Amino acid sequence: MMHELSALFEAVTLVAVVAILVTDLVLVRSRPHVPSTRECLAWIGVYVALALVFCGALAVVGGGAPATEFLAGWLTEYSLSLDNLFVFVLIMTRFAVPKEQQQRVLMVGIILALLFRGVFILAGAAVIERFTWVFYLFGAFLVYTAVQLARGHDEDEEYHDNVVVRAAGRVLPMSPAYDGGKVRTVVHGRRVFTPLLIVFVAIGTTDVLFAFDSIPAIFGLTQDPFLVFTANVFALMGLRQLYFLLGGLIDTLKYLPIGLSAVLAFIGVDLVLEALATNSLPFINGGEPVGVPTVPIWFSLAFIVLALGTATVASLVATRRADRRADRVGPRG
Repeated sequence: MMHELSALFEAVTLVAVVAILVTDLVLVRSRPHVPSTRECLAWIGVYVALALVFCGALAVVGGGAPATEFLAGWLTEYSLSLDNLFVFVLIMTRFAVPKEQQQRVLMVGIILALLFRGVFILAGAAVIERFTWVFYLFGAFLVYTAVQLARGHDEDEEYHDNVVVRAAGRVLPMSPAYDGGKVRTVVHGRRVFTPLLIVFVAIGTTDVLFAFDSIPAIFGLTQDPFLVFTANVFALMGLRQLYFLLGGLIDTLKYLPIGLSAVLAFIGVDLVLEALATNSLPFINGGEPVGVPTVPIWFSLAFIVLALGTATVASLVATRRADRRADRVGPRG
């Protein structure tokens, strides 16, 4: 559903978020370092507060509907970002990225993610406006993704170079080592690329794959391109600090993939119901809409909060119990 938000409000919002991201990028470039836990918590708190303030502004300017849709979309995209972080950790490990350069790599990854998702959002909005039956495809894809996520996350995962990364490594002249934050350097009088370029390629291609999951999910909660984009932007803000804060905690949240899979499956089913309610395919009900119930956005928000909250609490409880068992066994070992 499209909402009547003023063009001025949307323009000011977009200028503000771009300014925040540019400022973040300048800070990273001017002072590459490994942020402390205190610094990470402070920045994450700032970005979460900004998202909630924006949600409140939406409620004032546009009413409760767009604010609720944004909040549901932001929570979903923020949770999906944790899977981005897991793969980012694998990429950083695979290419042995120096710790002081990891902030820069993450910031480039976030900017690339925004660019790719912006393109996907524009394309998705155009397709949905003309062909509402695409919700059938989005819904089926999300249910499939949910099943794969629930089944596959218990296995040991490794990062495997994709076709683009392998081709870049073979074709481009590469140096054997990093040279600070440089993408190009000179080795034996010859200009070559550093491994940092391959890391950027790996991060960028991974972002494209993640967009295939996140964009259908957010369109299942709102079809307003402005809300879709801002939910993605605010979800990606603070991702860099979250990477350094979580570290090994990503593995601690062992049940979060189950919660995420439940959310994706729920949104997938919701999309199929939406497709049936606006059906125009001639081989389904003679091309007429099917009288099925649709899920109100407040119920979607409640389900997302319940599923993710339950998965997080269950993960923390399981981790605490495992630590207690280890403490009891430790002295005897």
